[in-house]
Amino acid sequence: MFKIAKPFFMLCETPLHAGSGDDLGVVDRPIQRERHTDFPKVESSSLKGALREIFEKMESIILNGKKINDSKELRKAVELVFGPESGDKHAGALGFTDARLLLFPVKSVKGVFAWVTCPHILNRFKNDLSLCGVKNNFSIPKSIPATPGGCTLFVKDKKIVLEEYTFEITSQNDENCKKLAEWLAENALPSDDAYTYWRDKIKRDIVILSDDDFRDFVSMCTEVITRIKINSETGTVQTRALFIEEYLPAESILYSLALTSPVRNKEKSIFAANTDKISEGEKETQEAQNIMNYFTENIKENSVFQLGGNAGIGKGFVHIKVLS
Repeated sequence: MFKIAKPFFMLCETPLHAGSGDDLGVVDRPIQRERHTDFPKVESSSLKGALREIFEKMESIILNGKKINDSKELRKAVELVFGPESGDKHAGALGFTDARLLLFPVKSVKGVFAWVTCPHILNRFKNDLSLCGVKNNFSIPKSIPATPGGCTLFVKDKKIVLEEYTFEITSQNDENCKKLAEWLAENALPSDDAYTYWRDKIKRDIVILSDDDFRDFVSMCTEVITRIKINSETGTVQTRALFIEEYLPAESILYSLALTSPVRNKEKSIFAANTDKISEGEKETQEAQNIMNYFTENIKENSVFQLGGNAGIGKGFVHIKVLS
């Protein structure tokens, strides 16, 4: 059973294709979506596999406050935390929830684009934070649509235009929306100087829409790209090699929960508590915390990774930030 949970955020640096297989609709290769809401998501198995690859390629790690370079110890850590690569010797001690969409970028007549979200998303997000014991000071605005103060999206009076749709904002300078935007700027986006512009923008240009409007945008305003295959002999398009792929746009922000438990293989545990002066329950909690530290401390040095398909054409580069 998992004992510790910690949220982390993912900013799409390039369009992301976490595919759900072939489809008979207009889009041949759609992205993964929740069945009951149709909101985009990334399956936890895809996320875990991408993160495992990062740790497998590390040449050194920080473990229990010490730097380790021994290749055998590195492999042992990966096997205990993520599980054996083959067979069913034991389960891994680190798990993840599906990556859920938090903010979706939508083209705007003013301000280039807006990040949109909705009460359904935010209520679920607050619930996930509470499961992790994370305190926050933002609430869901009572009047929708809502924007924080200083929003640069307005074209006239109370109106903003997203894609071809005009919205009259009933709650401008909303205090709850402001607190949400400031919290996300501080916690969801990278703290590097290179992201100062994005942190400033997220404080101004978040729009909280109704659940229905949000669903329409994430259903109809993803990137849809037509691709072809070139015949290497003729240099022309190969017959029947045209297909359409769907992508989650760059600047989309998702989040997931990292979950840790004590290791399943006690004989090989290198994460065990370093004292016998505590109870068995406390030892298990300490071991789970050591595993969480292993994940959070080492991912900081490898914060950009590739998720989903089409790595060869620059898709799916994601910046990860663990909530401190």
